[in-house]
Amino acid sequence: MPRGILITATEPAAGKTLIGCALAFAAHARGMRVGVMKPIATGCREVDRILEAADVRGLAYAAACDLPLELICPYRYRSPFSPAIAVHDEYAAPDLLEIAEAYRKIAARSDFVIVEGFDALATPIAFATLHSRVKDTADLARTLNLNVAIVARNSAGCLNATRLAIEHAEGRGVRIAGIILNDVDATLAPVADSNLECLREAIAVPILGRVRFKQPVTREIIDALLHRME
Repeated sequence: MPRGILITATEPAAGKTLIGCALAFAAHARGMRVGVMKPIATGCREVDRILEAADVRGLAYAAACDLPLELICPYRYRSPFSPAIAVHDEYAAPDLLEIAEAYRKIAARSDFVIVEGFDALATPIAFATLHSRVKDTADLARTLNLNVAIVARNSAGCLNATRLAIEHAEGRGVRIAGIILNDVDATLAPVADSNLECLREAIAVPILGRVRFKQPVTREIIDALLHRME
């Protein structure tokens, strides 16, 4: 079975795709066959009668991955809302076992697989039913048996959000490869420059590094992610 990792976040728009694309490009440049997957995408637009997601194409291009869109992103929704809501207006709710089957097909043709989770770690992808509880990215990670890298938005609430994400992952039995701090905004909160050290003091999970606003993902972060997959 090839190595793999699932990239998730403390909140939406924290930079999952940025990290995923950088890791995909670096792994491909090192001679690996890189498979990518974003099982669930919302806010898709129709192109030639096919629902497209920009993030999905970005991951595929970065990895030079030519696998079918139906494998890379089996659940695509026009609605910008979470699948748990969008499903009422469009298609079936995401099925983790079907996603796992698609993942196995990708893994069979890859040395390394990068999976991007939906939204934030605890965002519901399927609401509770009579026979099941709410499903989220932590459940996806467990189904695929993948460690997660958590991207934390470098903001005033970073420490709280990161600790909550870690507690949620560990409470679901999900292994954490590390935390990546990402400067999403050009103008940062006054505490932004101290967040990295505060995280190192407050949590036991490895801190893999910080990505500055509109700067490349550092080699330190890429090497740390790849090392944790060995």
